[in-house]
Amino acid sequence: MEVGKINKLKVTKKSEYGYFLKGEEEEKEILIPYGNIVDEESVQVDNDVEVFVYRDSKGRLIATQKTPKAMAGEVKILKVADNTEIGSFLDIGLERDVLVPFREKKYLILEDEKYPFYIYVDKSGRLAATTDVDIHLSTDSDLKIGDTCNGYVYGFQTNKTALVCIEPNIAGIILRDEYYRTLKEGDYLKDLRVIKIYEDGKLGLSTRGERKEEMDSLENRILSYLEGNDGFMRFNDKSDPEDLRIVFNTSKKNFKRTLGTMMKNKKIRQDEEGTWLIK
Repeated sequence: MEVGKINKLKVTKKSEYGYFLKGEEEEKEILIPYGNIVDEESVQVDNDVEVFVYRDSKGRLIATQKTPKAMAGEVKILKVADNTEIGSFLDIGLERDVLVPFREKKYLILEDEKYPFYIYVDKSGRLAATTDVDIHLSTDSDLKIGDTCNGYVYGFQTNKTALVCIEPNIAGIILRDEYYRTLKEGDYLKDLRVIKIYEDGKLGLSTRGERKEEMDSLENRILSYLEGNDGFMRFNDKSDPEDLRIVFNTSKKNFKRTLGTMMKNKKIRQDEEGTWLIK
């Protein structure tokens, strides 16, 4: 009998609280309470039933026909139900939430928000979870270059490459020059573009769009900035790259290229002070 998994067990007898079940090789019976029975007709003495097995608050093995949102050995995107003094609790769709011990929280997780977690069985035989999903992510994906996807940042390499859990459980990375805004663990990123498939199966991602789409978007942001500041901004093609990254979420190379196109189209002019909107 495996805790945290679906087990096929035989119904042995009925009781005041539910039915007792038993595996082929187990001597000990476990209870499926009446409240955990979904298909009443299937739970009859001598029938074989498929049930999810977990431990209750007292450490007793309990069975349920309810389908959990996550099982042991899986990476799943789950909502944080509560943050307490002993850790955080995750909603897996059963009456008992799963604990994320403090030592297993590698970054800040907020109540009512969703993050990727790996579910495991701890030393006491109870289900538990960790934000350390890295080695448990899959590289088996139908995504191909040019596709878009969504995912969660769960860590960083020393070179600032962002590690991403692509929904639902796929391994991806974003190199430092493929994102411009500040990222942190737990961030949910939409419309990530697949730009490379590495030999180990991980997907190389970018927060950037195609070049024309990216330049059009940046031009609109620059125009909005100018219009909101009386037609002037202190930024030009000599501006600090980090300032451009913070304000416009772009690289200096893209900024200069876009300014050049805008000047060619007589939308702006530059001087040493900055950039002016041509009205």
